[in-house]
Amino acid sequence: MSYVSEVFEKVVRENPNEPEFHQAVKEVFTTIEPAVIKNEKLYKDAGLLERIVEPERIISFRVPWVDDKGQVQVNKGYRIQFNSAIGPYKGGIRLHPSVNQGILKFLGFEQIFKNSLTGLPMGGAKGGSNFDPKGKSDNEVMRFCQSFMSELYKYIGKDTDVPAGDIGTGAREIGYFFGQYKKLTGLYEGVLTGKGLTYGGSLTRTEATGFGVVYMADEMLKDAHDGIEGKVVAISGSGNVAIYCAKKFEELGAKVITMSDSNGYIYDGNGINVDVVKEIKEVRRGRIKEYVDTVKSAKYVEGKRPWGEKVDIAAPCATQNEVSGEEAKTLVSNGVKLVVEGANMPLTLEAIKVMQDNKVLYMPGKAANAGGVSVSGLEMSQNSIRLSWTFEEVDERLKGIMKNIYKQVTETASEYGNKDDFVMGANIAGFKKVATAMLAQGIC
Repeated sequence: MSYVSEVFEKVVRENPNEPEFHQAVKEVFTTIEPAVIKNEKLYKDAGLLERIVEPERIISFRVPWVDDKGQVQVNKGYRIQFNSAIGPYKGGIRLHPSVNQGILKFLGFEQIFKNSLTGLPMGGAKGGSNFDPKGKSDNEVMRFCQSFMSELYKYIGKDTDVPAGDIGTGAREIGYFFGQYKKLTGLYEGVLTGKGLTYGGSLTRTEATGFGVVYMADEMLKDAHDGIEGKVVAISGSGNVAIYCAKKFEELGAKVITMSDSNGYIYDGNGINVDVVKEIKEVRRGRIKEYVDTVKSAKYVEGKRPWGEKVDIAAPCATQNEVSGEEAKTLVSNGVKLVVEGANMPLTLEAIKVMQDNKVLYMPGKAANAGGVSVSGLEMSQNSIRLSWTFEEVDERLKGIMKNIYKQVTETASEYGNKDDFVMGANIAGFKKVATAMLAQGIC
């Protein structure tokens, strides 16, 4: 049995009931094996794979808070500090009922390699709670965030661990987290990213993940002697990533025809009106089905995902495992040319195989959606030097980072014999940098 297989079996055995974590490790390990084989004795003697799949620290705590009726509520809180070989821990805080330790381990593991690909000095981490901000008042969200930070603040700092936003954690939540951190520590430092512009945030951070997805798609199509203009796009999700992905696709001449939430999706053959979606999701905090109340020509499809529509580009921007093998086959039969992941691990392993077997251009999330954490890293830089860059300056840096990630991915894939296997290219490129740093730092 190979070293990779031995360690993967150990992961499954020692981390039961964590299928998402198993899936993430399997996807990475399957593709990095050629690089591991080249250095197998060195890596095995150093226990490198065993160490890279084990978080450096897992923090688990209760989060008690009082709702508007005066009732005490208790949620679970977590921070998975996975790997700090190349920099302080960096990764979002997810607030969603589905959050558990296994999901955060999968996200933190993926974050290691995503952050490595950016070229910025950031390690991998993830955190969150099974708290659901939907339907909660601002005061309830504030009380939850203050309670959450009252425990988390002990383990984070500008040179230790710098959390960010994620699903359920937007500008409102980041503001409450930051205020409580400042109150408890007396420190005004860049300990969180995604902050408001009046207190240390970065221009372009809101747009960064969605814009980065489109910049990556643009690089992929240019390399294939094609372009975004005139393409028809299906996007899932209707949060921050999906909104700004749709906005940038439309700016570059594509037509986005779908967006979704957990209840269903909207179809607008004339092209989604992003301003209407922003009003519903960012101002009213409503459901995507409300779109058809404003845009009468659109339709709403209850209980389904948008992958049955005929499109050139698919950009899943909602959540993990939202594109099954069967849905991937439908996309292929409808002529999809490119799939670029805005969410983390939205395609199942079966769906990825379908795309690769059918020569569809497919870029995994750790490369495609790295724009968000890239601009978070740029926000950290601005906080450190007490300066703010313009929107155009940050956007130009973001474009450069996404272009460099694509270059790393394609060059690495070519080095290992398959220039079109972007999954292998992304995983090996991210892994090698972290592995080199871990070896240099000894057994720690």
